[in-house]
Amino acid sequence: MLSGLNVALLSQPRLRLLAAARFVSVLGSAFGPIAVSFGVLALPGATPGDLSLVLACQALPQLIFVLWGGVLGDRVRSRFRLVSVTESAAAACWTGLAVLFAAGGPIWLIALLAALGGVTRGLFSPALEGMVVDVIEDKADRQQANALLKVSTNTARLLGMTLAGVVVSLLGPALALALDALSFAACAALFTALGRRTPDRPVRYKSSALRDLREGWREFVAHEWLWVTTGQLAFVLAVVNAVAGLLGPMLAKAYLGGAWAWALVMVAQVVGQVGGAGWAGRLRPGRPMLLATVCTAGAALPALLLAVRAPLLLVLAGALAYGVMWDVTMVLWRTCLQREVPQEAISRVSSIDLLGCLALAPAGLAVAGPLAAVYGPGAIALGSAGLVVVAVGLALLSRDIRTLPGESQAQREMAPAAASAT
Repeated sequence: MLSGLNVALLSQPRLRLLAAARFVSVLGSAFGPIAVSFGVLALPGATPGDLSLVLACQALPQLIFVLWGGVLGDRVRSRFRLVSVTESAAAACWTGLAVLFAAGGPIWLIALLAALGGVTRGLFSPALEGMVVDVIEDKADRQQANALLKVSTNTARLLGMTLAGVVVSLLGPALALALDALSFAACAALFTALGRRTPDRPVRYKSSALRDLREGWREFVAHEWLWVTTGQLAFVLAVVNAVAGLLGPMLAKAYLGGAWAWALVMVAQVVGQVGGAGWAGRLRPGRPMLLATVCTAGAALPALLLAVRAPLLLVLAGALAYGVMWDVTMVLWRTCLQREVPQEAISRVSSIDLLGCLALAPAGLAVAGPLAAVYGPGAIALGSAGLVVVAVGLALLSRDIRTLPGESQAQREMAPAAASAT
């Protein structure tokens, strides 16, 4: 699956630096979900509701601040210096969380620091889409660049999750979160170096932030495939986050063996993502968003298999297949976004997309714990899998999703128009 990657692109120093920064950040961040979930569940007297509270407090500020992150990403001279600041702040938040887990709480303070960490993610995430555009000027190379970056980050996530299961099980969540904080600090240094190698962009302070958001909204709604995908992913990501952060750990603790087993499931998913990203780099589908949307249905597999209490090997196979399908979706979607949306609006459009995609995540995390306590995690996982299938089916009703052409086809369709214009 990796043979089609154009590794020659890594000869570009700025792409190498970007890949290294993302690798380091994701390597450490892979410790976070497992450490937080099992760390909270291990606190004296902790309940599923406590875990829901912490996870929701982390997700909600990201939702609130993501639009402002998009405005900043399009307005600042350097997206790289912006994310260097946010990564430094994230390092401070996760250091504080490591101290709190070592001290045994309290939950309210853990939730507060998790919320501050969510703020840093909200300001950080929208700038990422613009970074690829800043670094890779040739549009024809961006799908390969996206695939290379996904392979790099998924490899880091695979390594991180493999280590996380061992570290959390043997040494505890506090040390795992300390390593996460260290990775954020190293990432901030790499983004600072990348910012020094990248020319500053023109400052966009002549218009108000509100006007910038309105312009970004007009660009967002102009693309039906984009807003339909955003609506679909709002439901899918609510399920993915609830399964990864709450239902999965609860079911793993109940019948799979605990943290080590759940870490294996997450590792299997990331192995699939590595292969999926490499495969997506050489795909040239005539209808990329049609393929991307169908592949999103793979998100139902882990929830379904956990709901029926499938054996560990079968859960691992489902997680592997889901990982392959998910990263095919992400690479194709990201390439379409970078091709169809103007560079000067890409961070704002990305922030609106992120806001929509994450809109239901806090609510899903907040209600999954109490519902699991009443009806059992298996029943909620089964309902979650059904929700994913329904969301994918509704998205496929969009004609734009089914017919948006691939890059080569779009270029062929534009050629006659350009010739007639001249």
